[in-house]
Amino acid sequence: MKVTLNGRNGKVGRILAPALEAAGHKLVDLDAAEAMIDFTTPDAVGVNVGAALERGIPCVIGTSSFDELKIDALARDRGLACFHAPNFALGAVLMMRFAEEAARHLPRAEIIELHNEAKKDAPSGTAKATARLIGGDPTIHSVRLPGLVAHQEVLFGGDGQLLTIRHDTFSREAFVPGVLLALERLDTLPPGLTVGLDTLL
Repeated sequence: MKVTLNGRNGKVGRILAPALEAAGHKLVDLDAAEAMIDFTTPDAVGVNVGAALERGIPCVIGTSSFDELKIDALARDRGLACFHAPNFALGAVLMMRFAEEAARHLPRAEIIELHNEAKKDAPSGTAKATARLIGGDPTIHSVRLPGLVAHQEVLFGGDGQLLTIRHDTFSREAFVPGVLLALERLDTLPPGLTVGLDTLL
């Protein structure tokens, strides 16, 4: 597939670009693209996705903290699919799924998410998605320090016990399988914005 990768020189993009090519995709400018992938910044993603949709190009979005309702409406209006995952690591998706199940039995929970200091948004998209899944408006603690990539733990407290569900991303290669899966399934998705890697599993 011919793909435009926005954020190609960023932390994820530098890993993703060679992985896309190794999987048989060709990186091209937007005017020649069949799909667009965005791993940029919250300030840029709306403009990037809008430009792609105006050209009839479906999108995979890895950037967090954008106006989901606006993108959904624009994609529906154009009859195109957009896909966004708060986290493209398969292990992180399983962590959220397990946390949702645990919350049925241990409703008192707090979330700690840890990322590199360069991450623009706090709390992370993964933490906000986890909070929605487990319900009860859990407190989210955000840590931004050098040396971190992406880490999250959900702590469930009960009388005399503590359950910790944790996922650690040590390198951004962890995001590649999820992005490739989203790209592969993009043409099967309905018009509008589909959210969450779990919808593809």
